[in-house]
Amino acid sequence: MVKSVSVIIPAYNSQATIATCLQSLSRQSLKPKEIIVVDDGSRDGTAETAKRFSVRLFRRPHQGPGLSRNFGAHHATGDILVFVDADMEFDRQFLKFLTRPISSGKARGTWSGNEWVKNWYHHWARCANFYHWRGSNKMVGESTGQKEVFRAILKKDFDRAGGFTPTGYTDDWTLADKLGFVPYRTPAKFFHSHPETITKIFSHAVWVGKRPYKLGSWGAIWAAFRANAVFSLVWGSLKAVRFVEARMVIYQLVYDLGLLIGALISLTGRRY
Repeated sequence: MVKSVSVIIPAYNSQATIATCLQSLSRQSLKPKEIIVVDDGSRDGTAETAKRFSVRLFRRPHQGPGLSRNFGAHHATGDILVFVDADMEFDRQFLKFLTRPISSGKARGTWSGNEWVKNWYHHWARCANFYHWRGSNKMVGESTGQKEVFRAILKKDFDRAGGFTPTGYTDDWTLADKLGFVPYRTPAKFFHSHPETITKIFSHAVWVGKRPYKLGSWGAIWAAFRANAVFSLVWGSLKAVRFVEARMVIYQLVYDLGLLIGALISLTGRRY
């Protein structure tokens, strides 16, 4: 039996991308029961842009995507919850392929590594992939951590787990440990935009650096050490040669500085 679907989108200062996101959701072959946008304290026109579409819009103080997803899930009425980001765009069959294993009873939750860089034309977006030694527009969606990210899950299982733990960058990895199982892989295809400005690159890196580390404080110290300027210059230069992109040196320096600051913030306990 086909189950009803609620799509939940946490959005923070996403005015530049959320319209495209919502347009692609409106063209899905499998129509969702509802699309819930949770404006996480945006300071731009995110909410006003979202209002142009048929969505349920909620506005909250800025608390991060994990708590915004939990808030959206609490208000959702669908059998299946689908979690996406405001800077994503989706193939027309995305929801169909993502939720079909759940509707058929084959799985209780799903994920997809069929994720691609939407703005590959932009030099900084390409540098984001080069940073991870990826020379194509394939996103870093096949890594171990990403395989634990539930893109879709039965609402009853999500509620039983108590939602996401608000750990920051890794909050959408926290369901697997709570539930005791990992999501089923699907071929659902989607696209993700990388930051296109130095400011956004830096801010994103700080957010990533503030994540909890497996070794606790020692992990944060090691992350901060690895992000020092000397290492950044060396790795940035190697990648600049490997991918024939001189701006890779700048990207490496900016991103690693953000990681360094984020890791130091993590050590103070002000991670969230």
